Amino acid sequence: MRHLAVLRQLREQPLWRLLAATNAPAYVSLMQSLLFESDKTLPASALHERLARALEDLRATGEDLPQTAQGYVAEWLRQGWLTRRLPAGASEEEYELSVGAADALRFLATMAAPRVTATESRLAAVIQQLTRLAEETDGNRANRVAALLAERERIDREIEAVRQGKVKTLPDERALERAREIIALTDELAADFRRVRDDFDKLNRGLRQSLMENEGSRGDVLEALFAGVDLIGETDAGRTFSAFWRLLTDPVQSEALFEALEAVVSRPFARQLDHGERKFLLNLTGTLMDEGSNVHEVLQHFARSLKSFVQSREFQEQRRLHSLLKQANQAALAAKDAVRPNLPIGYDLALTSSRIRSVAQWRLYDADARVTDTAMPRAAPSEISLEAIGELVRQSEIDFRGLRNNIRAMLERHTQASIGQLLEAYPAAQGLGSVVGYVALGAKHGEVTGEAELVEWRGGDDAVRRARVPTIYFMRERYGEFLD
Repeated sequence: MRHLAVLRQLREQPLWRLLAATNAPAYVSLMQSLLFESDKTLPASALHERLARALEDLRATGEDLPQTAQGYVAEWLRQGWLTRRLPAGASEEEYELSVGAADALRFLATMAAPRVTATESRLAAVIQQLTRLAEETDGNRANRVAALLAERERIDREIEAVRQGKVKTLPDERALERAREIIALTDELAADFRRVRDDFDKLNRGLRQSLMENEGSRGDVLEALFAGVDLIGETDAGRTFSAFWRLLTDPVQSEALFEALEAVVSRPFARQLDHGERKFLLNLTGTLMDEGSNVHEVLQHFARSLKSFVQSREFQEQRRLHSLLKQANQAALAAKDAVRPNLPIGYDLALTSSRIRSVAQWRLYDADARVTDTAMPRAAPSEISLEAIGELVRQSEIDFRGLRNNIRAMLERHTQASIGQLLEAYPAAQGLGSVVGYVALGAKHGEVTGEAELVEWRGGDDAVRRARVPTIYFMRERYGEFLD
């Protein structure tokens, strides 16, 4: 029964919830491509944009993913699959996978590419570690001396063999497996650093709560604070972090590690590693340094923020509010047996309907993104009716004498002429007024076909203009009507 209770508790953890989710394959695929393979953290705007594009690609393949990118990010936060923080000096929140979600992705990766079991390399590693453990825990001096002498004899024999040209190297299969074991172990160590950082965050929240409930002096509170910081170093993840951080920051050890990595990657067997595995080995030191730096940054921010919180008036105000809430809670508990829940008390409380949402879900107005195009597009030619022409004629002063002269000169060379041909042969001295004049004369003395003609002329500003006018022909037979 106790085992069942433990399993039920694990069932509520983010790792199990992610694996049991209805859309787990799609969720895992999205998380792996966005926050696991390349970028470990993403600003809110970048995550929403990339997730929206990825969702469109999955929907195109038939996946049922109805929510928006912001909706899925909010859901993943509630489920504990994402963590959100605002780094010092950052302009927006950053998201990353939670430890549980990252562990789920690693577990599925091992299921997709299972490791070969019961290999010679792994068995040899177990025997070597057991033998070393037995020797290093043996307090008998005679046994330790005998073991060291045997080790020295083995080393001397190996040195002599090398001098004689007998150099033994690991077969490529065993070397390849050991390299992948190192990659898996290092990936787990990076996850341990994340757990240490999360432990610091939890400790930060827990100590702030204890600060509110502590009725002692400010000195007692600070003493409890520093005691809490020491407690984090006693956890398994904390001890792992401390040991590896000492290794990475030691110049001799870090240089030896870097040279060993370069040597391993240059070996012939390393060509059988895929691109991601080779890249991981080359960036191994940098990966561990980045994770360790993140832990140190969280720790420093944790100490600074708590110190500022304790020394500021915010601390006093928070303690006052906590005391008032505690008193109200005690009063409510004392009155619960004497006052029914549905009893009118003569007091109305107006409840707000506003929703509290993350700032990252809001989009600020960007004036530059809504600048309209100020260029003037070329308008389509407009229709000019005979009634409109008549009205324009009545309201304008058009040089009809000059237009008649142009028509006569054209009819002397051709049997008929349209308005478009006249505008090509003679510039429109009055611009649109000349076009209107030709249409007016054509309506009175020309042949109107009922169709439309596209005409073009150059205005006084040297700009070319176009208009669609009724197709009208001036005939040589009516030459005399254009005499003054």
